[in-house]
Amino acid sequence: MEAKGFTQDGTVDLQGRPVLSSKTGKWKACAFLVGYEAFERMAFYGIQSNLVNYLTSQLHEDTVSSVRNVNNWSGVVWITPLLGAYIADTYIGRFWTFTLSSLIYVMGMILLTMAASLKFMKPTCTNGICSKTSTSQIAFFYSSLYIIAIGAGGTKPNISTFGADQFDDFNPYEKNLKVSFFNWWMFSSFIGALCATLGLVYIQENLGWGLGYGIPTAGLLFSLVIFYIGTPIYRHKIRKTKSPARDLIRVPIAAFRNRKIQLPDNPSELHEFDTQDYIRSGKRQVLHSPAFRCLDKAAIKHGNGGDSKPPCTVTQVEGTKLVLGMALIWLVTLIPSTIWAQINTLFVKQGTTLDRSLSPSFRIPAASLGSFVTLSMLLSVPMYDRYFVPFMRRRTGNPRGITMLQRLGVGFVIQVMAIAIAYAVEVRRMHVIRVQHISGPKQIVPMSIFWLLPQYVLLGVADVFNAIGLLEFFYDQSPEDMQSLGTTFFTSGIGVGNFLNSFLVTLVDKVTGRNGERGWIGDNLNDCHLDYYYGFLMVISILNLGAFSWASSRYVYKRETKEVNEGCVEMETKALDTSLGLHA
Repeated sequence: MEAKGFTQDGTVDLQGRPVLSSKTGKWKACAFLVGYEAFERMAFYGIQSNLVNYLTSQLHEDTVSSVRNVNNWSGVVWITPLLGAYIADTYIGRFWTFTLSSLIYVMGMILLTMAASLKFMKPTCTNGICSKTSTSQIAFFYSSLYIIAIGAGGTKPNISTFGADQFDDFNPYEKNLKVSFFNWWMFSSFIGALCATLGLVYIQENLGWGLGYGIPTAGLLFSLVIFYIGTPIYRHKIRKTKSPARDLIRVPIAAFRNRKIQLPDNPSELHEFDTQDYIRSGKRQVLHSPAFRCLDKAAIKHGNGGDSKPPCTVTQVEGTKLVLGMALIWLVTLIPSTIWAQINTLFVKQGTTLDRSLSPSFRIPAASLGSFVTLSMLLSVPMYDRYFVPFMRRRTGNPRGITMLQRLGVGFVIQVMAIAIAYAVEVRRMHVIRVQHISGPKQIVPMSIFWLLPQYVLLGVADVFNAIGLLEFFYDQSPEDMQSLGTTFFTSGIGVGNFLNSFLVTLVDKVTGRNGERGWIGDNLNDCHLDYYYGFLMVISILNLGAFSWASSRYVYKRETKEVNEGCVEMETKALDTSLGLHA
């Protein structure tokens, strides 16, 4: 057993020594991490939210190309965490993976600031006529962007899970604190995003792109200093398996090898270590579930003359089942991620066609409307945590108020409402264009940009349910030794959603714009049918909502055993609800 005063989950300090519960971890450690997250999100959204305008105004790309390039870069930013999480879980741990990756991230930010600041890095313009962007200028700019993407691949999956590691699941008090961790973690992320969409976007368009990128670069360096000040009070989880992802390959192979062997009627006859073995090793035993029964064959005990290779344990099999179940949920998050990608691409270009004047001398940058997404998040997170959760907790008995999949379902419904409103507003914009006989690409439609406000606000509210819910779901339901890799389900879903949006925009442009016909998306948004594209997104969002309902109704939450006193063991359902999916 652990000595009195030490953490019960086996966490250690950076030198591998057991840590005292009273002097390490919890929110006092997370305060340093939250500071980094706010500055990092400010840097990321300072780039992403206005990148489509930089590409069209500074590098002179056309609308479809700029939207595609923004989506592709965003996709890579959210996909590379797969590699970062694998390195952390398999080789060097979360802290050192984050440390190395953050240096790469900062280097990319410095190069991007140079690309936007130095005159020879951008095409020159004389009397309104601009020279063509050179190959070297394009190469330098995109190289800096993708260096940032590589750095984000190591920081993004590890900083949030490292924060969650600061709470001891075996300590009831700390476990209760952890219930709110992801809500407030994302709250700090929203603060950074708000600073970017309100302040940095204005600076970029009015004071200079170099300054607009230089400020978050300096902020990121400052946040890293703050992060390392907190090193003495951080808790670090010990890797208990050399290659945790190996089971994802071993279990299906073993099940296939035993495919002709009859499964026992009683799951207790499958191979599993004794519960006391898990207690001594500090690992958690995952209990058998009825999902993906074909994989249970990997845990069939061999006879005396059987295979020399030992069978997989039920815990190993259940870990693979969990990943497959999460993969099914992941698939139905791709369309919502595609909808989210509109905020920094087509919504921004749409806003540039509308009246953005707040006074005769001031025009709001189109990308700044994204700040209302963040503001609605900032207002909704405390309301969700302080009012909605306690209200629902009294009715359901669930400490989270509602199940994690119910939370996602609510968010997806709100998101469908948001894209429906976006469609209706675009129909209205097209009506005004026809009435006013507007056709030029730079003509301003006499319609306030604040017509777009409802769709931004609703997407912000939806994200309180979606983004936080997904991050919590994938961390909570991941196998114990693959929690960094598990959270990459969240990031990779956003990445693939961006790639999917890039593919859809390119495909729709080619199909609808062939033979010289007026396409749905074009350089001149005043002479195309963007409303048709939004209508298409609304239809597939409704269909995806049905697919999510089906997938969630079949999902089985993780059940574990944990040590609770001297040698005593109790069962813990990680979802805090043994019901399936949405049916609480």
